[in-house]
Amino acid sequence: MQKKILWIGFVLMMTSTLHLKAQYAKTDSTHKRWFIGSTVFLLGNLASTNPPNFAQINIGYRITGKDVITLEPKTWKYAWPNGIHPFFNKSYGKQEEKFPGYVREYGISVAYQRFLWKGLYAELNVMPTLQTFADDKGRKIDNGFQLFNTYRVGYHIKLFKDRFFIQPSLAITHRAHHTKLPDGFKQLDDKWSKFVFGEPGFHFGFNL
Repeated sequence: MQKKILWIGFVLMMTSTLHLKAQYAKTDSTHKRWFIGSTVFLLGNLASTNPPNFAQINIGYRITGKDVITLEPKTWKYAWPNGIHPFFNKSYGKQEEKFPGYVREYGISVAYQRFLWKGLYAELNVMPTLQTFADDKGRKIDNGFQLFNTYRVGYHIKLFKDRFFIQPSLAITHRAHHTKLPDGFKQLDDKWSKFVFGEPGFHFGFNL
């Protein structure tokens, strides 16, 4: 159910990309520097089964018309290995792949975007996270640390006279480093790649 909600939300938001506008011109010094936003994957919290209790806010600054840096505090929980594609791999959600509990993470991403052509951009997103491992009854088992990178390509679309924008994207996610997982978690996690290819993304924001 959670996957269906996220996927439907992503498809609906993609339909709004019919009227594309160019990204901020290199010589444009009048564009708004600051923005705040989040991601459409907040809709995953509406899932009746295994809701991620996800929260994220994006605070961004346009250094130039082509260079953007963003801080993204976020938290969520998950009960299946991060190496399983949440949309295209049927193993995601299967009981036999479920952790003996769940992982709660708290992190702050630092993202750098470089605009390549009109609204087309590439992004490097690096996120150190603190992890809490819990059993099925919510009792804490252990703590951990993870360095989670995202390599993203997307398109920036201005709306409502540039008061609002959306950014549909595709990404490769990479668990670059993590501490040892507790028994039961480690055995399941080791079965899967440290990379996930083709993960959809959809950010939105308001210019200040």
